[in-house]
Amino acid sequence: MGIIRYIKEDFSNAYKNDPALNSWVDFLFNYRGIWAVAWHRVAHRVYKADFKRLARMISGFSQFMTNVEIHPAAQLGSRVFIDHGIGVVIGETTIIEDDVLIYQGVTLGGVSLEHGKRHPTICKGAVIGAGAKVLGNIVVGANAKIGANSVVVKPVPECSTAIGIPAHVIAKGRCKDPFMHNMLPDINKEMFEYLLKRVAILEHILHEDNKEVLEQDLELEHIYENFIKAMKN
Repeated sequence: MGIIRYIKEDFSNAYKNDPALNSWVDFLFNYRGIWAVAWHRVAHRVYKADFKRLARMISGFSQFMTNVEIHPAAQLGSRVFIDHGIGVVIGETTIIEDDVLIYQGVTLGGVSLEHGKRHPTICKGAVIGAGAKVLGNIVVGANAKIGANSVVVKPVPECSTAIGIPAHVIAKGRCKDPFMHNMLPDINKEMFEYLLKRVAILEHILHEDNKEVLEQDLELEHIYENFIKAMKN
């Protein structure tokens, strides 16, 4: 498919992914993520033609204008949509397939200084939440979802969700609706609830089995409190 057709698809895809887009004036001035992808397609074509220095110049110009950094060697499929775009970084050996949605502050980075594939592969239909970091030569499966501010260092299966630091995979299908951000589980909340319930059970067991010891402990607490008051006076 020709580069012009790719760019036309990118532009028309913006209306599908953002209900806030109401006019071409908005599109022209407020959708830097789309323009970053368009400039990247030009830079990538130039890079493949072995004009690498020129490609880097085009990429640098795009970064200056859009605040989105995409290495010209990165491979982007059709209808890749970068929403808002501020602070997105996409590394050299990154592969992004069709219909991927990326929010602001995302990093698709490497964890190695060696040559070769060192950046992630994002499969078709995946959603990368705001501020997420996907690091290393790993695969984010088709229609998978990365929660906001997550740090992903292991592969994510298709139709699943990864959240947290480091990210944990939630084994639940979610191929139907890529925009269900309010359905993400709160792992920290669930863990704290578990710990609180566990402590309550243990305290109950201790209270029933060691009433005499608890009474002595309470008496010692009163003695300690009286000692502290006496020291203050």
